[in-house]
Amino acid sequence: MSLGELIFPSACAGCDAPGEILCLQCREHLRQPPYLVARPRLLGAPVYALGPYSDIRRRIIIGMKESGNRPVREFVGAVFAAGLAHLSARGDIPREFTLVPAPTRPRSARARGGDPVAMACHAAARRQRVRVGEVLTMGQYTADQSELNAQDRWANLQGRVRVGRFVGQAPALLADDVITTGATLAASISALQAAGGRSVRGIGLCGCLDKGGSYPRGRGMPEVFTCQVITSAIMRSVTER
Repeated sequence: MSLGELIFPSACAGCDAPGEILCLQCREHLRQPPYLVARPRLLGAPVYALGPYSDIRRRIIIGMKESGNRPVREFVGAVFAAGLAHLSARGDIPREFTLVPAPTRPRSARARGGDPVAMACHAAARRQRVRVGEVLTMGQYTADQSELNAQDRWANLQGRVRVGRFVGQAPALLADDVITTGATLAASISALQAAGGRSVRGIGLCGCLDKGGSYPRGRGMPEVFTCQVITSAIMRSVTER
């Protein structure tokens, strides 16, 4: 144990249990197969969540975004990587793609010491060996989505998401932390498609509403078993680093 850990001992980002960045129970909680998200308004492309919004996921997201918990971003990246491998094995996403972080307001990224979602995407890319394209930007005067109701969230992003540079010929896979109304992903999907992006998909660490969707079964290995095996291997690699 380092001197820093003696003075400021690690606490689990998901439940505050002492001793680990993310405890075994919380890692087990994150071990769920992706599912297709359904929203009242069309999102413009298939979007998948890696689990429902829960207290554990909420704490992890707050930790990596608002509390400056950089180490837990590696774990979130591992969960993204497991979900991507699972979706690819199931045939829901292409085997080769560019992972595109959802846009964030510039001042929010500065306050957080960088964009946590982008950092998690890079962590996932190191494990899945895919390219990350930080090509999306959000207008300077875009309001904070977390402070708006469902209708205002959609209006807030109208014309505010821009593609800074071309994402390339590879299919684009958008990544975000929480899927609530889906407004951010929908605006991002629209911007990418308008810029010539192809085979766009979306993925989120969790979805706020009930599943409300389904995913195809019977293709490849059994759903839960596949996700558990992949996630276990990746989580071990993070812990042993």
